[in-house]
Amino acid sequence: MIIKTVIKKGAYFDSVSLMQISKKINSIKGIKDSAVVMATKENKNIIKSSGLLTQEIEKASDNDLAIAVKGESEKILEIALKEIDKMLSGENKTGENKKDETVSSIDSAVSLNKDINMALISVNGRYAGGLADEALDKGLNVMIFSDNVPLETEIKLKKKGLKKNLLVMGPDCGTAIINGAPLGFANKVNRGNIGVIGPSGTGIQEVTSIISNLGGGISQAIGTGTRDVKDDVGGITTVFGLNMLNEDSKTGSIIIVSKPPQKKAMANILNAAKKIKKPIICLFLGSDFESKEKNIFVAKNLYEAALKALYISRGESEHKAKEVIFDEKRKAQYLAVEEKKKKNKNQKYLRGLFSGGTFASQSLFVFKNYGMEVYSNIPIKSELKLKNSMKLEKNSIIDLGEDEFTFGRPHPMIDYGLRNKFIEEQSKDKEVSVLLLDIVLGYGSNLNPSADIMPYIKKAFKNNPYLTIVAGVTGTDMDPQNKKELMSDLKKEGVFVFENNYLASVFAAEIIK
Repeated sequence: MIIKTVIKKGAYFDSVSLMQISKKINSIKGIKDSAVVMATKENKNIIKSSGLLTQEIEKASDNDLAIAVKGESEKILEIALKEIDKMLSGENKTGENKKDETVSSIDSAVSLNKDINMALISVNGRYAGGLADEALDKGLNVMIFSDNVPLETEIKLKKKGLKKNLLVMGPDCGTAIINGAPLGFANKVNRGNIGVIGPSGTGIQEVTSIISNLGGGISQAIGTGTRDVKDDVGGITTVFGLNMLNEDSKTGSIIIVSKPPQKKAMANILNAAKKIKKPIICLFLGSDFESKEKNIFVAKNLYEAALKALYISRGESEHKAKEVIFDEKRKAQYLAVEEKKKKNKNQKYLRGLFSGGTFASQSLFVFKNYGMEVYSNIPIKSELKLKNSMKLEKNSIIDLGEDEFTFGRPHPMIDYGLRNKFIEEQSKDKEVSVLLLDIVLGYGSNLNPSADIMPYIKKAFKNNPYLTIVAGVTGTDMDPQNKKELMSDLKKEGVFVFENNYLASVFAAEIIK
């Protein structure tokens, strides 16, 4: 194998664009691995772990773009490097984007268009805070996609936003829908009267997609960043977002989607929620939270949260949600009974392979409710933590979006490569009965999931003819991907397909229990 390195001095590109480029380059036949990243200290460590670190990259500065490509021949590497240059220069963009203006600062962006009121920041974490601060000074609301921003910087920015009456989403905010525009990893959904807020990216994607698919609509979906519900931050953005949605005449009801907030943050959030007259549906995934407040309704899973919000927004009873879920679970149980008849006595374990952390967590709680213990890299109990996340044992569920898997590679919602390897490997284990997957559509995600995953689904069934593969598909028919075609392809191959992660998890649990 040959490695070629190119350093572009002083050339900055955002992490989302670079993830997309790396994914496309890795798909070229003869390319074994690649890295297209800013040459920060953190990224150099990532490149080193991938075996792509060279002296040129070691000498590069934080402001330089580092490109490393490993391939079978000089010719293949030259093709790959030319393709990278095209993508970086924008030569592969469609004609509709040719009028886009390129700017080098927040100042120049604001001067080009006085109507700009939102800045989406996706730079190395050490620089994100400074840019966000500058954006707030210019009167802009901020979404910080970047992670690795110091905690004290986050607190300072959110307090400043509060004083200026400006929204600060993030750091580590991957999903939002503002005035109908999907930001980060998000879906194209109907406009409507339901507002959503929380730190859970794929959780927001799930509830907004379910609502839209059932004929409802979203007013705003506000991401807060993962640390917002920690006591250090105290739910600043969650409370600010609740008040914004309360004042928004187009929002009739609100959903909070989050892991259980810490004590101080929970108190701040609930104190704000009590003062709001609009119905609020609280999903604190995995908690035993209950409410005595007339305007606060409790959901235990993403599907229930979406349904309750939908029915309440239509003036119907929230209890209809439980009736619908009961009927759907009964259908899943009947399907599972028939599927279990095909199994042999050795098949007894589940392997869940997820790109969304919220989906992995929700599935873990579903299995817990069935009385089953499941190993994971994000376990419910510490004693169930996998010793090695690459080696699954008994019943296991893994979140492939965790840092341990994303070092040196694009997010698994973009690049299916690692999960495809897991699918092939786990299907060879004759004790495995069920593979449980999530497929997340929308902006930022893999644009052709069917082409990427179907060859490995076929291999899995060839390796294990009695294997059950279950997939929950998150997205809408308005997303860039062809949702109907994807679901049809999966079903034709023998995959059990569900429109949400909760029902997919219930079906899988019914087979394994």
